[in-house]
Amino acid sequence: MKDIDSATRTELEAAAFRRLVDHLRERTDVQNIDLMNLAGFCRNCLSNWLKDAADQKGVPLSKDESREAVYGMPYEEWKARHQAQANASQRESFEKSKPGH
Repeated sequence: MKDIDSATRTELEAAAFRRLVDHLRERTDVQNIDLMNLAGFCRNCLSNWLKDAADQKGVPLSKDESREAVYGMPYEEWKARHQAQANASQRESFEKSKPGH
């Protein structure tokens, strides 16, 4: 990607981000704790990174708005529809790795 101009690189990165977000919206069976345990990040991380980017650019974006942009709905609604209680194995894995949280 070193030979790609900055604007095109940004477009490609944005397209990859949108595709990742779309994929995670479709895979509601994948819990955030599983993402954290396997990859060290989750949907909340993505929404926080989006908000951080907006803050750096001076673009007004609330935490709730950034979460809705990632989840495709208000966060509390997503949790009620899709978030399961973490089981003992998931909690144990999370405690061992403590991936940035």
